Amino acid sequence: MAARVEITKKYAKAYAAAPKKGKSQILDHVVEITGWNRDHARQQLVARLKQAPGRATATVAVIDRRKTKACKYSYDARLILQRVWAASGGSCGQYLAASMSDLIDAMEAEGELVPSQDRYSAEVRAELESMSAATIDRYLAPARAKDPIRGKTATKPGSLLRNSITVRKAGDEVEAEPGFFEVDTVAHCGPTLKGEFARSVNFTDMHTGWSFTYSIRNNAHLHIRTAFDHFIAQVPFAVTGIDCDNGSEFINHDLIGWAGQREVFFTRSRPYKKNDEE
Repeated sequence: MAARVEITKKYAKAYAAAPKKGKSQILDHVVEITGWNRDHARQQLVARLKQAPGRATATVAVIDRRKTKACKYSYDARLILQRVWAASGGSCGQYLAASMSDLIDAMEAEGELVPSQDRYSAEVRAELESMSAATIDRYLAPARAKDPIRGKTATKPGSLLRNSITVRKAGDEVEAEPGFFEVDTVAHCGPTLKGEFARSVNFTDMHTGWSFTYSIRNNAHLHIRTAFDHFIAQVPFAVTGIDCDNGSEFINHDLIGWAGQREVFFTRSRPYKKNDEE
């Protein structure tokens, strides 16, 4: 290191005074001696001239402009961004950038964000609405690492009857008429599955988007069957098919029999494929 310092001290003034061709020759010589690349050698020679006398005891640190420039968005905006992210359920930057105005409107309507309180203001809102998806993801990275918001699964794989049920993928042809439903259970448990909490069975028609939700205590076959009975009584059109995941609450003789009695086509997603995408 000391030798490199001496080399830059020796050639810095000559480099500054030399013509273009001379500069190139000096750079070639410095690169050969130090092993630096040409850009770094040039930076060291130029920086050495600007260094105060008596301070040339180490190679000059090349300053990363990204680490020294002022932050574009205020601390308040970054703080409120974390609250909006948490209220959205931990959405990604692309979703937040597209829906920021709607999310803020909803939080203002519910009293979660009040102007001139808790660092929130019209200026902060304008900053949030101008953030790009990449910026949002970058600012949220520490919060995500500290407090990851991830859904807990209360579904247990069911091997019984699995191989006898048709597999349906997300890329398959969309239904041309109402009647084919996606079905799933949701555990309303927050970040932990411990203790008592409500669950729901959700039915969504793939063609119209019509949905039906029924609350249950747990995923026992009796409660799932009850939810299906209430669903079939409320749906405004004929049910032609049911698509579910591979949980044992769905893949069982009781529910397969229920579908068979009503001539409802029964399919399942592929195991370990979130949203069953390609």
